[in-house]
Amino acid sequence: MEELIRQLLQEIGEDPNREGLQKTPSRVAKALKFLTQGYDMDPQEVINGAKFTEKYNEMIVVKDIQIYSLCEHHLLPFWGKCHVAYIPRDKIIGLSKVARLVEIFSRRLQVQERMTTQIAKIIQESLDPLGVAVVIEAEHLCMQMRGVQKQGSKAITSEMLGAFRSNQATRAEFMHLIK
Repeated sequence: MEELIRQLLQEIGEDPNREGLQKTPSRVAKALKFLTQGYDMDPQEVINGAKFTEKYNEMIVVKDIQIYSLCEHHLLPFWGKCHVAYIPRDKIIGLSKVARLVEIFSRRLQVQERMTTQIAKIIQESLDPLGVAVVIEAEHLCMQMRGVQKQGSKAITSEMLGAFRSNQATRAEFMHLIK
């Protein structure tokens, strides 16, 4: 990877041997490994180690989970907050595991829409809850630094499954709780 980054620096007209850039290929390689570490993580392993039987069937919400990801179209960052809710049937997972699932999917090359769906579906498939809701609000540097250059704009995506899709009151309660 370091050699590719060295070549990239040359392609944009830089000298990778100048003092300020000599260690850049190594630093960028380390940064990219960190920013894409989600590929090395298995969401099922996270869930299976923290799944518990519990007779609780009210909404569980973990909100304001900070996300940082890379847009797969431009390799530029996007960041924001993710809100996750589910209504258990008879299985729950540790609250920190919800945040860990968000982290796994955000640390991959992504589009916000797919990440929203991936988070909801892994919870639905693993816990078989009565419903799952995920909302992500994010700012994208690909829209702010280049292209349309609309600073401060946010994209909001949602995935509603089960009771959150079929019951307007349930959806409204979730939306009220994350405001």
